[in-house]
Amino acid sequence: MKVFITGSTGYIGFNVALAFRNAGYDVWGLVHNRAKAHKLVENGMHPVMGSMEAPEEYSDAAANCSVLIHASADYRNFEQLERKTVHTLLGLGSRGACPKTVIYTSGVWVHGNTGCSIVDETAPLSPPEIVSHRPGIEKTVLGAQGIKGIVMRPGNVYGKQGGLTGMWFNGAYKEKSLSAVGDGLNHWATVHVEDLARAYLLAAESGLGQEVFNICSPYSLTVKDMVTAAACASGYTEDVRFISVREAEGKIGAMAHCLAMDQHVESRKAQNMLGWHHRHLSFVDEAGLHFESWKACRQEAEKEKIYL
Repeated sequence: MKVFITGSTGYIGFNVALAFRNAGYDVWGLVHNRAKAHKLVENGMHPVMGSMEAPEEYSDAAANCSVLIHASADYRNFEQLERKTVHTLLGLGSRGACPKTVIYTSGVWVHGNTGCSIVDETAPLSPPEIVSHRPGIEKTVLGAQGIKGIVMRPGNVYGKQGGLTGMWFNGAYKEKSLSAVGDGLNHWATVHVEDLARAYLLAAESGLGQEVFNICSPYSLTVKDMVTAAACASGYTEDVRFISVREAEGKIGAMAHCLAMDQHVESRKAQNMLGWHHRHLSFVDEAGLHFESWKACRQEAEKEKIYL
């Protein structure tokens, strides 16, 4: 089976691509930066040079695949590119390999601030501004005719290259200034990137369609606990600074509101319907390993820049 993935050299997309390739699938990944294409080639995958802004550059390759996965998040033109890409992928439903499964990457941020409540896929959505378009796209995917539409809602992803927790490692290790948004008492719903990638594989192999899955580990950790663990793992001895959403918004924009949300999200549906279970320990339990992994990935990336 052939699989096409947007964001195939990005954090989530590359690890999803690896999961499919390691399971024996023929993987084709959209790459807009020619210098990064070797990441796919060296792992036995096919780079498709193109951009989400120009669907004609990748449509033919995607049409020949049975599973189409949108795993890219370009925050420079976020909403427009998400809508355009999903519309393109859904429009390929009757071309080439059929029937098709289209998997859209949303996220648990669409649940908004859950407070003390634990929410699942049936809960009403209350997304912050930066992801306010996603519920509409989710409905489009789930309502597509002739296509098995699946929506994945990952928690905050960690491990390997780092994800959002990589910001903490970067602050502690490189910038020597570590801060977190909010008061630190809020909880993040999290998932290790390898556990997440396995969920995509299980979803594609399930034969299911018109389903949405939250993908989170069961750990309920505060941001304070997590960022403190990141500081200790990095050898950072100064105080961690907790900054207001307003101050953070001046640096990272509307994402600041998402980082300060308090969320408790369960993944029982994925467990029951996909047979998915998390395998990794919490971020706090393995912070030292995550730091070393992040540092190794960073060093490798710097070497590649020099070489290229």
